[in-house]
Amino acid sequence: MKFFKVGHLRALLAGSCSVILLNSAMLSLSVSANQSGNKHHDNQLPLSLTQAVSVAIANDPWLTRSKLRQKAMMDTSEAVDALPNPIVSIGLANLPTDGFVFDQEPMTQLKAGVMQQFPRGNSLEIQRKQLQELALQHPLLRQDRIAKTKVMVSSLWLEVYRAQQIVALIENDRALFQQLAEIIQVSYSSAVGKVRQQDIVRVQLELTRLDDRLNTLMSQKEQAGGQLLEWLSNGHDWQLSSADFTQYQRVSTRLPMIAGLAPSAQTLLAANDKRSLAQLLSAHPAVLAIEQRIDAGETAVELAKQSYKSQWGVNASYAYRADDHFGRSRADLFSIGVSFDLPLLTQSSQDKKVSAAVREAEAIKTDKLLALRGLLSQLQSTWSRYQRLRKRQLIFDDSILVQIREQAEASLTAYTNDDGDFSDVVRAHIDDLNVRIDVLNIQVDLLKAQVELNYFFATAVKVGE
Repeated sequence: MKFFKVGHLRALLAGSCSVILLNSAMLSLSVSANQSGNKHHDNQLPLSLTQAVSVAIANDPWLTRSKLRQKAMMDTSEAVDALPNPIVSIGLANLPTDGFVFDQEPMTQLKAGVMQQFPRGNSLEIQRKQLQELALQHPLLRQDRIAKTKVMVSSLWLEVYRAQQIVALIENDRALFQQLAEIIQVSYSSAVGKVRQQDIVRVQLELTRLDDRLNTLMSQKEQAGGQLLEWLSNGHDWQLSSADFTQYQRVSTRLPMIAGLAPSAQTLLAANDKRSLAQLLSAHPAVLAIEQRIDAGETAVELAKQSYKSQWGVNASYAYRADDHFGRSRADLFSIGVSFDLPLLTQSSQDKKVSAAVREAEAIKTDKLLALRGLLSQLQSTWSRYQRLRKRQLIFDDSILVQIREQAEASLTAYTNDDGDFSDVVRAHIDDLNVRIDVLNIQVDLLKAQVELNYFFATAVKVGE
């Protein structure tokens, strides 16, 4: 009976090691099988990365606001390109005060006039051009917003994926450790083998630590899922927030396929060719939007220079006179004239307006330089992180995974041959679990870095609106 229990214990230890190693090679299948057994999610499809990005873009109110502001600017540009309303005047002129009789004096007139003012130079046309240039930045800003949304939503989705997959790994290993703890307890109670009390304590400690890790991961998963839900909600009827919240905390169990950089871009990054990279980044929607502001700033300078020109106006009036006391007709009077101002006394003020417009235009050019510097710095940092992750991935695939499995097998073999300590077996299995988690973390971080790299090489698309 003792030999049977010893053999049963060794078989369980060997089986647990084999299952753990098999999980490392067939992670996606084990996670899918583990999730399919959860009845709570039977009627819910997991959320894919493509679906999350599409829903987030479709429900982004920022894009709607940008379209409205663009249309408002275009309407305003059409409104400003119009002359001011003419001014009509009607009055009674030269009425005698000794009798207030209209036909008493020949100078008494019933006068009606109209006056039209004209803007300085081409200020209306220039102002319309400026507003249209500002409006044209919105399509570019929307393209940049969409690119940023892809990065943000992909990052949150991958965080949910990371936590979900690590939870599945730990739950699978926890079940094995639970069985192992039960057998160890029975063996210790029956005085079978060389099981010690500290072995039981060690297994229970590892189970408790796994539970703690599970709680931490579930908290991280819920936090990332809540942030992801913010992007998926349409903000009107709140149908997503009133639905089953767990649906958006369970994502697809397969790693998504994310397009990589073009070979030319990778070559420039590898060569650290900052000049060529800056030229590529100049086509980024965020940079082109600043260029639209630069164009509008230069137009503002041209608009300010119109203040040096005179403002013209025309006026015309018609005066009716009554017949005299003898019935003789008096001729009506017609007047026409022009008016203009002489911008002489305001020379200093006009110079300051032009100077301010020039400085503001130069400041916007500085914004473009800062944006390019920021994008280039972030690109180089992300590329460096991506390269380091690739190197780590190669090290894990070529060395660490093989070595950790050999360590687990060696510790198990030594223990079953009465030549090793049980704590070494537990430690080796924990190390194996940690390595598989590290591999998963590297995979997720690589995808996040790839998404960020794709953002920097987003190219603006010309639109007609």
